[in-house]
Amino acid sequence: MTDKTRRQGRIIGVGLGPGAIDLLSVRADRLLRDATHIAYFRKQGAAGRARTLVAPIIDETAPEEYAMEYPVTTEIPLSDPRYNQLLSEFYDSCTGHIASLSNAGHDVIILCEGDPFFYGSFMHLFTRLQADYPVEVVPGITGMSAAWTATGLPMTWGDDVMTVLMGTMDITKMRDALAIADAVVIMKIGRHFKKIAGLLEETGLASRAYIVCYAAMADETIYRLSDYSEDRLPYFSIIVIHGQGRRP
Repeated sequence: MTDKTRRQGRIIGVGLGPGAIDLLSVRADRLLRDATHIAYFRKQGAAGRARTLVAPIIDETAPEEYAMEYPVTTEIPLSDPRYNQLLSEFYDSCTGHIASLSNAGHDVIILCEGDPFFYGSFMHLFTRLQADYPVEVVPGITGMSAAWTATGLPMTWGDDVMTVLMGTMDITKMRDALAIADAVVIMKIGRHFKKIAGLLEETGLASRAYIVCYAAMADETIYRLSDYSEDRLPYFSIIVIHGQGRRP
């Protein structure tokens, strides 16, 4: 087969769900077991949550691996121009490597925590690849779905409006969004916890708020916001405020 007729390999973003291997979809499980090449994001020096989650499958099938290590996470603020520059160069480099595998005819599975199209790093590869390569997406259960399920309470009723907020947001924008929301999910909290907790107290929502850490994982923990005494939350933490809307 010549270079001109060689098939481009598929690039598949596979949603792994919130962190329990038995919450993988049947399609995701099948693709992982058949994979010859996988790629995944991780923090420098870490094994990577996505890679760790699928270890029981990947360690058995032993595909070729490509670890994409973030050049920066929280070392510099989001407002620093270097942040976007470093990440843009990083995603360009990752895209180039994955494209080369596809050009060589290899199918590449990109491991995605949660759902690939929901605040995930995969989206930055997708937008760079989709015009020239056969890119597919396998949806996964989101972390927020696992979080509200862990509380044992329904999230939305009737005509409730649900809003998803990032803890990194400007506090004024967050306050405005909370004012028109019936049900709320707050993600990417970490060191912004005190700011968020104070705002929820101010808006009268603190009494309805739950903190879920490591939803669906082995170390899942649930707190009422009023019972949590630390100044920050682990990375895999979500605040949930349930809707109280119309019901029969």
